[in-house]
Order: sequence, then structure tokens, then C-alpha cells
Amino acid sequence: MSVCFGVVGGGAWGTALAQIIATKSFDVRLWAYEPDTVDDINRHHENRQWLAGVPLSKRIVASGEVSFLSGCATLFLVPPAQHMRRLTHQLRPHIDVACPLVVCSKGIELSSGLLMHEVLAQTMPNNPVLALSGPTFADETARGLPTSALLACQDTDKANGLCEMLSGETFRPYVGDDVVGCLMGGAVKNVLAIGAGIVLGRGYGENARAAMITRGIVEMARIAQACGAKRETVNGLAGCGDVILTCMSEKSRSQSLGVRLGKGESLQQVLDSRKTVAEGVATAKSLFELAERKNIDMPLCRAVHDILYEGADIDDRVRQLMTRPLTVEQEPAQDNVRHIKRVR
Repeated sequence: MSVCFGVVGGGAWGTALAQIIATKSFDVRLWAYEPDTVDDINRHHENRQWLAGVPLSKRIVASGEVSFLSGCATLFLVPPAQHMRRLTHQLRPHIDVACPLVVCSKGIELSSGLLMHEVLAQTMPNNPVLALSGPTFADETARGLPTSALLACQDTDKANGLCEMLSGETFRPYVGDDVVGCLMGGAVKNVLAIGAGIVLGRGYGENARAAMITRGIVEMARIAQACGAKRETVNGLAGCGDVILTCMSEKSRSQSLGVRLGKGESLQQVLDSRKTVAEGVATAKSLFELAERKNIDMPLCRAVHDILYEGADIDDRVRQLMTRPLTVEQEPAQDNVRHIKRVR
């Protein structure tokens, strides 16, 4: 009997992951919410709504029924982060407790402030959990352009085994043991990308965007370490790598949203005109609340939150950021809270 993998989520990244797996000669069962997506994949071997123009392997079979995923050797979870809890509740009766779950969604749950592996600890508590994240635009990955990512699991033997199954000439996963850092990087980078887009849309220039990215990575490290992650993970593919891609490319949904905000559109106008989910919008709120609870100083991420949710004036927020008290650039590794030493 051949090994079958499951993918939960028929969007662009879920479809790209299914294609990666199928190119390794594994059968893939893909669950998708939209009936049109299911029909497209099964009849035309293409996801015309979310990944148009990419021919898909005939090893990929789609369904809108979660029971279809029963018996899969490994599940890749790729729904929007705010739907992870509901979907995994539905999945639980159909999935063996020995089946590894690979979190591929990027965000923090709004209602609880939990990362995705913490949500799974409540909804599917007995299954082993891994996390996959990195600089991975779906269309490039699906088309076979060179892509690297981090696959993290506390059980590195399990991560190594899955990496060996997935790796090939166009997809190279690296092994890590820092699930928190892997998932936090993927969440925070979307907020930073909105900020980078605002900077561009407002016409502040490339100097400002570079500063936004660099200091944003400092904020990512603060919140990640406060939650138990390693600084090395922030410096790697799931942190810096994903930030660079998402903040520097016009293909980024979060950055393009920020550009439109910077040009004067309201958040509602932007959201009403889009069919894709910009994870950074929800994450900006949940990240702000998490930083407040943990007393972590994140001025850039807070500015993005205030622009999105408080109607803050962009120019006023930039002036406030530029006139904050002077401080050292490199913080002591253990000093991640608001009593950071100031320059006299």
C-alpha cells in the first residue's frame, strides 16, 4: 500500500505543498473549502482560483470532506490561522493519534493569543506536531523554482525523516527543533510586511524600508525569545529569510495591503477589494495584545496595529518613531523588556 499524505487547505500554499509532495511520487489527498477548487483539481489538474497556470500532478486528489483525509501518513495544515481551531476540531475524529501534523499556517489566534501549535495542543493534543516555515512564495515553489524552508520539531528524528521524504532538486528543507521560533517568525513577518508596504506607499523611501525591516527583526527576536524561542531561529530562514522575502516583494499580500494604506485607502476599502487573506491584519492585533501581556517593547508593530485598528495618522506615527529616546542598537540577549538601557 502506497504512502498517502494529506493537505488541509486548497489555497495557493496548500496547493504548492501538495505539488511538492506529489513530485516525490507520493499520493496526496487535499481538502479544500471551495467546491470549484475541488472540481478544478480533480478534473483539470489545476487550481485556477488560487494558483492559476501551474499544471498539477495527477497524484493530487481533492475533496471537500474532512473524512477524506482519514488514513493519511502525515497531515500538512495550511488553513488561514483564524480557522485552524475549527478545522482541527472537525478533523480530530478522522485522524489517527500517531499521524504527525505539520503546521504551515502563519499567524496568531485572535481569540486566545496562541500560536498554531498551541491551538493544536488543545484540539488534537495527542498528535506529534511539526512546523514548516520560511521564504516560500507559493507560485515559485509550485513551478519548481529553488526554495528552502525550516522544518522544526522537538523530535528532530521525526523532522529528519520528513525532510528526507520532501527534499529534492527544487525544495530543500532544513531541520530545527525550535517550533516556537519557526511559527513566531512566520506570524510577525506579516505585520512587518504591512509596515514595509506603508513605508513604500507613503513615499518614505528605501532607507526607511531598510530600517523598518532591520529594527522589525529586533522586535521579532524580543517577542520570540520571550515566548521561549531561540535567537538563532529568528536569524534563519523562518525569521530573517521570510521577512526579507515578504517585505521586499510586490507579490506579498501583506506588503501590497500596506502600500495601499500608505497611499491613503482605508483598511476596509482594501479588504473589500481582495479575495485573498492577508494574515498580517489579524496578527497585528493578536501580536499587539501578546506583547502587552508580556511587557515587550515593539514600537514598529504597535504602530502598524494603531494604523490598522485605531485610525492612527501615518505621518504622526512616523514622527513619534523617529523621535523616540535614543538607545543602543544591540541589546543584551537577556534584556527584552521595556527597561532597556537608554543612551544618556
